[in-house]
Amino acid sequence: MSKKINLREQKKLEYRQKILSAAVHEFKERGFLNTSVSNIMQKADLGVGTFYNYFGSKEEVLMNLVKNLFAEVEEKIQAQAKLKISSIELLESCCMHTAEIIDENKFVLPLLSSAAEHSDKPEQSPKNLSPGFKEIFGKIISFGQERGQIRRDIPTDLISEMFHSIYQAAAFSKLKISFKENVRLKVKILLDGIALKNPQA
Repeated sequence: MSKKINLREQKKLEYRQKILSAAVHEFKERGFLNTSVSNIMQKADLGVGTFYNYFGSKEEVLMNLVKNLFAEVEEKIQAQAKLKISSIELLESCCMHTAEIIDENKFVLPLLSSAAEHSDKPEQSPKNLSPGFKEIFGKIISFGQERGQIRRDIPTDLISEMFHSIYQAAAFSKLKISFKENVRLKVKILLDGIALKNPQA
C-alpha cells in the first residue's frame, strides 16, 4: 500500500513539473499574457482538466516559477555574502544576477510591473503576489546602512524601490544597448549615489 502511495505521489510530482516546464516554454515563446492554460497543457501533453488538479490559474503557475527564480537569487547572494564583500558589491552582484535571470525569463516582468504599480496599495497587492526581489534589495541596503557603507539619509524602502524599478525601465528602454548592459549602467549610477565616500570597515 505504501509503495502505491509513493508511486502516486511521484506521478503527481512528475505531472506538476511537466506543467511548470511547459509553462516556462510557452511564456517565453508567447509571452505571459498571450499564453493560455490550453497552450500550456498542449505543450505538456496533458489534458486541460489535469491542470486544475495542480494549479488554480496561470497566474499561480507564474508565481511558482518566480519563487523558484527568487530562491536561485537568494542562494547566489548567500554564497556571495560568505565572501565578506562590501554591501555595495553584494548589492551590485544581486542586481546583476537578477538581471540575468529576468533576461532569460522575460515573462517575469509583468509580475514585477504589477508589484511596482501596487507598492503604495498593499491591500491590492497581497504578499504572495510579490516576487521577493525587492525584499532582497531591502535587506542588503539595510545591512549596508548599519555597517556605515550606504547612506542613511535616504530611507531603505525608497532605495530598494529604485533598484526594483530598474528592470522595468530597462525592459522598455529605446536605447541601443542590451537589457543587461542597460541594467548595469543604471545600477552603477544608483550605487554611486548611495555609497558613502569613506565607508566603515
